[in-house]
Amino acid sequence: MKKSTQSAPVPTQGQLQRSLSQQFQRLYRQQLNHCPGKITCQVIDEKVMLVIENSVTKPEQVLVENGEAELAKRVREDLSTALRPQIIELIESTLEREVIDVLTDATLTTGRTSLVVILSSPPHLRPTTKKET
Repeated sequence: MKKSTQSAPVPTQGQLQRSLSQQFQRLYRQQLNHCPGKITCQVIDEKVMLVIENSVTKPEQVLVENGEAELAKRVREDLSTALRPQIIELIESTLEREVIDVLTDATLTTGRTSLVVILSSPPHLRPTTKKET
């Protein structure tokens, strides 16, 4: 896990969640040549939870459409395994916390992937200030 050498401003929870969502979009584009749909990210204590819409790649879709759902499921599992080190690096470098575990699941019929990342401790966040309206 890399530690930041410069003192960057501490992000709010919303800023951190947006940043992680954007980084996961980039990871999918660069590594899978696939543009997923909306990515929802929540950071709660030492957990990072993501739901990735439209995460199923074209090859997986073709397999499912041709009656090869089991093969598509194995491909999805292999992709998750292959991306795991990059996901860990992305989370650790962004949050400056050690990743203890990464849990993933995908549903090929709905095209959603979920990730739950367990951290060694909660990330350092700046409190949000509510604006009076």
